[in-house]
Amino acid sequence: MSEVRRKIIPTKHPMPHQDAKERCHNFNEVALGYDEDTAVAEAQRCIQCKNSPCMEGCPVEINIPAFIKKITERDFAGAISIIKEKNNLPAICGRVCPQENQCEKKCTVGKKHEPVAIGRLERFVADWEMAHGSRSVKKAKSNGKKVAIVGSGPSGLTAAADLALMGYKVTVFEALHMPGGVLVYGIPEFRLPKSIVAREIASIVELGVEIKTNYVVGKLGTIDELLQEGYDAVYIGTGAGLPSFMNIPGENLNGVYSANEFLTRNNLMKAYRFPEYLTPIRVGKRVAVIGGGNVAMDAARTALRLGAESYIVYRRSFEEMPARREEIEHAREEGVHFEILTSPVEIKGNEEGRVTSMVCQRYELGEPDESGRRSPIPIKGSEYEMQVDTVIMAIGQGPNPLIQQTTPNLKTNKRGNIVVDETTGQTSIPGVFAGGDIVTGAATVILAMGAGKRAARAIHEYIQSKG
Repeated sequence: MSEVRRKIIPTKHPMPHQDAKERCHNFNEVALGYDEDTAVAEAQRCIQCKNSPCMEGCPVEINIPAFIKKITERDFAGAISIIKEKNNLPAICGRVCPQENQCEKKCTVGKKHEPVAIGRLERFVADWEMAHGSRSVKKAKSNGKKVAIVGSGPSGLTAAADLALMGYKVTVFEALHMPGGVLVYGIPEFRLPKSIVAREIASIVELGVEIKTNYVVGKLGTIDELLQEGYDAVYIGTGAGLPSFMNIPGENLNGVYSANEFLTRNNLMKAYRFPEYLTPIRVGKRVAVIGGGNVAMDAARTALRLGAESYIVYRRSFEEMPARREEIEHAREEGVHFEILTSPVEIKGNEEGRVTSMVCQRYELGEPDESGRRSPIPIKGSEYEMQVDTVIMAIGQGPNPLIQQTTPNLKTNKRGNIVVDETTGQTSIPGVFAGGDIVTGAATVILAMGAGKRAARAIHEYIQSKG
């Protein structure tokens, strides 16, 4: 083993990208993906260790060493087949999942060198399958039972696919006019092309899953009514789509957006393609995005592409920033400015009620808080005024309360998240399960998928136990 390790290339093979000077003016995908030779060379960095710790870090339980070995053999069809035994959204996961905090964090090679680029390899084989049209559909024999899925985001889609493969008739109810949830309304085209999402969803539909769009559960029908209509179980995966605000003076001015609205209008309603799509959005010359997560980076980079001078305003330092490192670096390369250790205390406007500036305060870092990050402490007398036309709040999301309000006996916590059994996703109502951001609060795509997978197994066991 030591001889093998001495031959390991110490760093990942670089991911090809659009040049920063070009990509900041378009919405085309930034990362371009590995070619076959690069993918094989990267896969050869894997030492195929016996204990496979990388699998411990995968919420959807992919046999990572097995699919990587297939890549080294140039058996790309075999590699994607192994991935799809556990994951029906590999092209999405390969692009947006934080592998650096999951599978790659556990990689044995990563103890001495950079870890194997597992996410990039997953994306490669998923894209290879799409390009070569080699997709095979395995349909299960019907077992005569049916399940309703509320929400077509990553959690709901994962549960739907797994249940369909177990023989269930699955119907997904989606409130918006397009399926995909946060994958279509929340993540920009330059990070996750919507054609990729559409193709992944199409593969799930081919399993026999039915998706009903423009159906708001809680308005057109309730959870109890779905059970009364003959569904043997219901899975709630409605995510966290209710934006948070700071409750500071001036937040009601024109020109203040939640990141949810700003990104939805651009991603789902194609505001950036006006006048082809009649959904314009005004950004002005200077945009301030409040927050330091992936959503904040997405909003800031979108504003930049719409022609604005774009700023991230974050009350902690770069070290505490929760966004993925590569998203921060991409933003910096493209020209997004960072005002760190800073937060607004007031938003000012003109006589027409439009934003003209923000009053900001500087901070210093104190002791770590309950999240492990150092707490920001305001510096007295450090206030200053920042000239901006638009302010975008990207400081978190919570659960939409509609289902909770229309479902008696559904237990929730003080934040409005649905309370479930952590192992099964079972709620306080028999036959009703929930998972993803509606349970945990805003998290990652892959964690939501893991919840959907666990719930699918639990739903199967529940229905089978009823006979």
